[in-house]
Amino acid sequence: RRRFKLPPAAKGKHVFVDFEGVMTASTVWINGTRLGEYKGGYTPFSFDLTPHLDFDGENVLAVDVDSTERPDIPPFGYEIDYLTFGGIYREVALRVVPSTFIENIFAHPKDVLTPTPSVVVDCFIQHLSSGREALQLEVELRDADRVIAKNKQTIPPTATSGSEPVKATIHFEKLGDIKLWSLEQRNLYTVHVRLLRNNQVVDEDSRRFGFREAQFTDHGFELNGKVIKLRGLDRHQTFPWVGQAMPGRAQRRDADILRNKLKCNIVRTSHYPQSRHFLDACDELGLLVLEEIPGWQHIGDKDWQDISVDNVSRMIRRDWNHPSIILWGVRINESRDNHDFYTRTNALAHQLDPTRQTGGIRYFQESEFLEDVFTMNDFGFPLKPPNHPRYLNTEFVGHTYPTKTIDQVERLTEHTIRHARIHDQLASNPQYAGGIGWCAFDYNTHGNFGSGDRICYHGVTDIFREPKPAAGFYKSQCDPSEEIVLEPAFHWARGDASVGFSKAVVCSNCDHLKLYIDNKLVADLDPDRKQFAHLRYAPFVLEMGELFHKWGDLKIEGYIQGKLVTTKLMSGSGVDTKFLLLLDDTRLLADGADSTRVVLRVTDEFGCIRPFANESIKFDLQGPAQLIGDNPFSLVGGTGAVWVRAQERSGKAILKAVHPYLGAQQVEIEIAAEPDEVA
Repeated sequence: RRRFKLPPAAKGKHVFVDFEGVMTASTVWINGTRLGEYKGGYTPFSFDLTPHLDFDGENVLAVDVDSTERPDIPPFGYEIDYLTFGGIYREVALRVVPSTFIENIFAHPKDVLTPTPSVVVDCFIQHLSSGREALQLEVELRDADRVIAKNKQTIPPTATSGSEPVKATIHFEKLGDIKLWSLEQRNLYTVHVRLLRNNQVVDEDSRRFGFREAQFTDHGFELNGKVIKLRGLDRHQTFPWVGQAMPGRAQRRDADILRNKLKCNIVRTSHYPQSRHFLDACDELGLLVLEEIPGWQHIGDKDWQDISVDNVSRMIRRDWNHPSIILWGVRINESRDNHDFYTRTNALAHQLDPTRQTGGIRYFQESEFLEDVFTMNDFGFPLKPPNHPRYLNTEFVGHTYPTKTIDQVERLTEHTIRHARIHDQLASNPQYAGGIGWCAFDYNTHGNFGSGDRICYHGVTDIFREPKPAAGFYKSQCDPSEEIVLEPAFHWARGDASVGFSKAVVCSNCDHLKLYIDNKLVADLDPDRKQFAHLRYAPFVLEMGELFHKWGDLKIEGYIQGKLVTTKLMSGSGVDTKFLLLLDDTRLLADGADSTRVVLRVTDEFGCIRPFANESIKFDLQGPAQLIGDNPFSLVGGTGAVWVRAQERSGKAILKAVHPYLGAQQVEIEIAAEPDEVA
């Protein structure tokens, strides 16, 4: 329940309340009047408050949220392999608009690889009352603050009002020198739309988009005419302690981890539309996206299917301007075929957005193929050969080999190898567009899934976003010009394997490694092209058992074209040496929601995590902020994280963390005043 008063400028206008995500069903009331119920936890919805508002006094907005797993609402109806939690977990806002306003904008470029690219801008104008005067629509195409093209159109008077908006289309032809959006050059443009009556601005709005051509073909995926092998991970939006209720900064951080820490070029929003902040970051970072509707294996009755079709519409209408999105997922993940249902979802996606291809995640190759791209979860090895011209693997490894940060070294190494060998096979055939591994981050689940503690340990990082060795494989596949990577897929311990220490795997984009124990050269290594013949940067594999002359520190040197470019040191002492506190962000906004992660690590003297350091850390937080996490907090595998959330006042927050024998560390966070909202 929220009480509010409207500003004087709201008089004579319409007021909507916009919800971006409420789990699972929401009944909304204003001043005691029931406005209706919305069914669905992942897509946005709105209600018109206007007829029931007191424009001079106080108003009461109330939301009754049913957070149960209701079988009449996707993804529910049967057991699902993840938790959806509950409540109002995304942003809520009041929107004040005139009786005629801009409801949505869709900018879709054309002919972007020609000397004369163009863009079509569809403007959706909502008339809540009939109008007797013509309106003018003015559209500017902007590159940052520079206007590069203008156009306008007259909208005739409307005889009636209606619930469906009127579409007005503006064309920008022969634009000339346009900068393309790509993985490396994330050039973004803005269309700014103004609606005028008698030369007075009635409403204005804008959308960001990019010029790019994305297409799945019979020889892989092409971006701007260049074949790119897709390499990525699936993402659940789960966080410790708060479930899905993380604000924009944390959502954007996940995209940054995927693109810049794990070096992925694609992410799948498994198994539902995700935060707009996450997608905005994907646009800015050059991270491609497969976005799909809510669901997991189960298809419900006709009413359930109608909600799912509506999810297709809401997902696409919300996100159709994101250049990072290259594929709409219009099937329920891993469901059986349903010809009529999936004919509807696929047709609607093409009707709303004819510029993008569709896919639908299935787990059997005999599935009826209605979409444009055959998207397949294949957990076997070797993978099934492609059975359709346009073919993308969308899950592998994952639940077939769950791995924890505290597992012994053989399992950690094997987890890494399993991801590597799948990508090696994907690289062997151009008809594989690539692969999206299961999954990026460990996530919460039901008691009958996972490892008995309601967590699925399927990620290449843990639930705190701290990497497992398999993360090093993904990271190592970037070009050395971007980052030189040398990541051992093991911790340095002599007796943690079944028989001594047998296999050492190092993921690196170097072309040669030298290994030293106690400063004695014990091995010269080249990439293992026998096991990984098709990867650009194959892992290095060494049988270590017969090499030990004595125990000591391990040093790994990485070389490119004969030049030493990086060195990794790992301690042989077996001693916890350092306690580190690592802050993602040093500044938060005092809005009561903005949050940042604080990572805790215990390492050896060279900075390598000590995997069996499980001590309890005590916190003391001073200033206008709140700790999100356990206090005290027990490390898991030598690492962990908490979050700090800003309160609604500015100042300095100081977080102090105390390790029982490695001492205390602290970090400072500026809590800055939130800027005034611009109407």
